[in-house]
Formats: sequence, structure tokens, C-alpha cells
Amino acid sequence: MYIPTANRKTICKALFKDGVLVAKKDYNAPRHPEIDVPNLEVIKAMQSLTSRGYVKTQFSWQYYYYILTDEGIEYLREYLNIPQEVFPSTFKKVARPAAPRFGGRPEREGFRRDNDEYRRRDDAKADGASGDFRPEFRGGFGRGRAQQQQQQQ
Repeated sequence: MYIPTANRKTICKALFKDGVLVAKKDYNAPRHPEIDVPNLEVIKAMQSLTSRGYVKTQFSWQYYYYILTDEGIEYLREYLNIPQEVFPSTFKKVARPAAPRFGGRPEREGFRRDNDEYRRRDDAKADGASGDFRPEFRGGFGRGRAQQQQQQQ
């Protein structure tokens, strides 16, 4: 299918910017919801990149999900003249803030949580079964029960 160069570059820029692209399986849609090009052109351009190994395609619930591969990044850098320092947003590492203490609850006045006190065990309480408890299996259902009955006879 012939896709105008301007539209192909617009599709490739959108793909490189995010590293992923989603298109609904609607070949008659006049425009793609995020890119100002026909939806069919987006699907066919991505199909071409998939066949060359630059994009991985996943289809689910009438939507195509396109994921850019490492080879695709190199190809699009060359095709769009993008410097080596620039990466798609899905490939960038995001600095996460430090996790707050105690499961995200802020410390309040009058609210004291002491983990040592919270986790301390009372040795007076006996956990589990007593020392003289000896469980034994006396048969059950199925083959074990039938074998047991045969041995008794």
C-alpha cells in the first residue's frame, strides 16, 4: 500500500516518541485517534515494520499493540535523523521517590507505632499443637480405603 512520506514520518515519530503504538482494528476509520493520519495507514506501516523485525505485534480484543524492538530503535534513528542520546519514553528509567515508611501512612501526632513492640511474642502463649500430639493416617477414600479393606479380609 502506498503511504505518503509525510504520513509515514508522522507514524514513525509517534512510535519512536513512546516506544509503543496502539491501533484499533478498524480499517474504515477515517483517522487514528492519536495521530492525524488514516488508521489503515498506521496499521499497514506497522505491518511493514513488523515484517522487517523492527516492531513486535500483539493483537488482543480488536486492538493491535505495537512494541518497538532494539533493531527498530536503530532503524528509526537513522530514518528520522535522531541523535544517539535520545530514547523512547518506555526505555527511559524513571527515578522513583523513596517509599514512605509504614505502608504509606503518614505519622500523626499521638499515633505511635513501634515495630519491636508490635512484633514481640508472648512466650506464655503456646502456639501450635502440644508435644504429645502424634497424628496418624488411618486410611481414607479411594484406593487407600479399598486396599485397607482387602488387607483386613
